Amino acid sequence: MIDRNVSTVIDADKCTGCGLCINVCPSGTISLQKDKAVVTGDRSLSCGHCAAVCPADAITVHAVDPEASRYATFAADPRWLPPGKFDTAQLVRLMASRRSCRNFKNEPVERSTLEDLVKIGITAPSGTNSQLWTFTILPDRESVVALGDLVALFFKRINKLSENVFLRHALRLIGKAELADYYRDYHQSVSEALTEREKDGTDRLFHGATAAIVVGTKPGGSTPKEDALLATQNILLAAHSMGLGTCLIGFAVITLIKDIRAKRFLGIPDNERVHAVIALGYPDERYFKTAGRKKAVSRYFDRGQTRSGR
Repeated sequence: MIDRNVSTVIDADKCTGCGLCINVCPSGTISLQKDKAVVTGDRSLSCGHCAAVCPADAITVHAVDPEASRYATFAADPRWLPPGKFDTAQLVRLMASRRSCRNFKNEPVERSTLEDLVKIGITAPSGTNSQLWTFTILPDRESVVALGDLVALFFKRINKLSENVFLRHALRLIGKAELADYYRDYHQSVSEALTEREKDGTDRLFHGATAAIVVGTKPGGSTPKEDALLATQNILLAAHSMGLGTCLIGFAVITLIKDIRAKRFLGIPDNERVHAVIALGYPDERYFKTAGRKKAVSRYFDRGQTRSGR
């Protein structure tokens, strides 16, 4: 359940009555009385917009944790960056330079770096500012391998099920083609990966990553999957800027969704939903240019043009 309690406090001595806080408040929590901003609403998104817009520093939102904006590995600039004041070309360069890393060095990632990545993750937007993300950090190679063992065990069972021709066809006949699709698309490659893992420890799942972050959500959010994936993208980009490589591990996500025992093994509560697993480490690969993308599908719905007959 999302906490909508009001924690906003306004210092009347500092308040100049400019009304800017009222204009940006999405919940109607604040109103102007006798030329002063006053908390009059009984619900708040705790978004902090009112405090950020106040030129007199008269507003405090106690639900906001100051430590969430303090980082151990770098000093953040708290000044607001207005729209249009960042180099778009460099932003695109960062986005295009981030690649899925499948070759990691055997070098640990500092816990302070992992904790900073989580803090960077939660700068993302969330539906109705629910901020119901959860982050489970696997801080070392041993922990990553332990999760990898659970994923391997889960898919060994799935592979065996998918080898049952009668079961595949029976499920398809009742409109459940997932097992047949899995057999067609993944059975062979998963089988090869499992064999290599058992034979010589080859890690085709986490690719030798020395850390990982599992991104989930607590119940109650309006758009939980979107919230988690927005935070995940923040982590991916920030990790690249810090010199780290990343890779999203979909097989681990499926395992943690389908196998409650695997989720419990990581200490994730039953009522939380896992949306992403990020492999992290120092990359053992180097590129000379950014990679391209397939042509995007884009379309317009221009009601104005349609109505004018143009």
